[in-house]
Amino acid sequence: MEIFGFILPLWTVFLGAIVIAIVAWKLIKFAIKILLILVVFFAVLIGLDILHVFDFIQNLLSGVI
Repeated sequence: MEIFGFILPLWTVFLGAIVIAIVAWKLIKFAIKILLILVVFFAVLIGLDILHVFDFIQNLLSGVI
């Protein structure tokens, strides 16, 4: 197989494809972990907002100042 004027054996092309697939899979796994962390974080924030925790803290601080 000839790529950019270089003759590459077929096994190097397959090896390169496997390496690219492994790196892509690790990036996808990392992105999914970050997404799950963000979803949990915002779910906790929404839960605290529903329980009026932030209103309580705001009223507590406005009474002090």
